[in-house]
Amino acid sequence: MDELVSELKLRGFSERTVMAYVLHNKKFLQFIKKEPQFVVEEDIKYYLGYLIGDRKLSARSVALVKAALKFFYDGLLKKNIVNLKTPKVDKRLPAVLTKVEVRRLIEHAKSAKSRLIIKLLYSSGLRLSECLNLRLNDLELSEKIGWVRKGKGNKDRLIILSDGLISAIKDYMPDMSENRLLLTNKKGQPMTARNVQKIVARAALKAGIRKKVSPHTLRHSFATHLLESGTDIRKIQELLGHANLQTTQIYTRVSTEELKKVKSPLDDL
Repeated sequence: MDELVSELKLRGFSERTVMAYVLHNKKFLQFIKKEPQFVVEEDIKYYLGYLIGDRKLSARSVALVKAALKFFYDGLLKKNIVNLKTPKVDKRLPAVLTKVEVRRLIEHAKSAKSRLIIKLLYSSGLRLSECLNLRLNDLELSEKIGWVRKGKGNKDRLIILSDGLISAIKDYMPDMSENRLLLTNKKGQPMTARNVQKIVARAALKAGIRKKVSPHTLRHSFATHLLESGTDIRKIQELLGHANLQTTQIYTRVSTEELKKVKSPLDDL
């Protein structure tokens, strides 16, 4: 497992991915009761079959376990034993809020800090982890831009800051001189992902929004609304930090504005 951790870190995987891959490999070894060097292809098949048939795990969860095992046994140990096909992951379209719903979400946030968090996630299309790690020195308010440092894939990228967000940041943080985290709790400690998830969910409940709303919903909404306003999809790709344009193109299927303009043939009868 130490070798696995070292290899994952060398390749720049996030701490979250490292923890997940180690956990799934440990669970597999506990289940199969073998040392890694004695694991064979049938063991992999048996375990994944157990997860699908007995544990009833989703296709997405099974895909993650398979990826973790493949990285270790094929990538690290060169055994070439994780080649079986597993159920395809459902390609569900992400939930997206309308602009009216985003406005209601902001209006029903509990405090100025909660409103700032929602504005930040929506205004810049940040991932939750990126939002939590944003520091004051990462923001260039006069230029209306900011920087995500070492985001997904260990890459830096530029983000845009709206006038409304800049105003909220200045109100919340009058002194921008020190290089500290933008978002902290009352004790000055970093906020947790759970804190932010609760803030967004609570605001959605108060706003009467029936959709399942999470911080990532605001990122999806940011991308979809940019696309609907005519922003080039490659620019959206850069702002979201997607390595592959295909990932960004899902928003062309989510956007409903152009479809709403199509006239039903029934109206021409």
